Amino acid sequence: MALFVDSGTVTHGIQLAVAPVFLLTAVSGMIGAVAGRLSRIIDRGRVLEEKLRLNAEPVLAPQWTAELAMLRTRGKLANSTIGLLTLCAFMIGLTIVILFLGETTVFQIERLAIYAFLAGVSCFMAALCCFFAETLLATRVLKFGQPGDWTSD
Repeated sequence: MALFVDSGTVTHGIQLAVAPVFLLTAVSGMIGAVAGRLSRIIDRGRVLEEKLRLNAEPVLAPQWTAELAMLRTRGKLANSTIGLLTLCAFMIGLTIVILFLGETTVFQIERLAIYAFLAGVSCFMAALCCFFAETLLATRVLKFGQPGDWTSD
């Protein structure tokens, strides 16, 4: 692998490679948010499973079973979101490496950077769709005083 020692070329390569890092920052923040949601889904599922196991309130068992099914779906969506975000981060990292190598070596691989970046952005958009679906499911559980609400006035 032949490396150029021209500092201007290396500087330009670093500038090209640093731009996608901002997307990585967004991805890492989103992974943290979704991981937090997933942990709350798991905690709520454990509470409901324990109540069902103990047969705490048989009247509420069908409601808890339905909520557990919803939590399972939400958990799958959250896991899919995290998986897509991780793949996005990998593709953006690959884009950075390709851009840097394309600028500082004799390899003409810049075209691959386009595909890697587009794949990363596509994964990010798919993750946003999964996240949106998960939040829609999360709000379906809320009743806000509708008929059948278990709170009393």
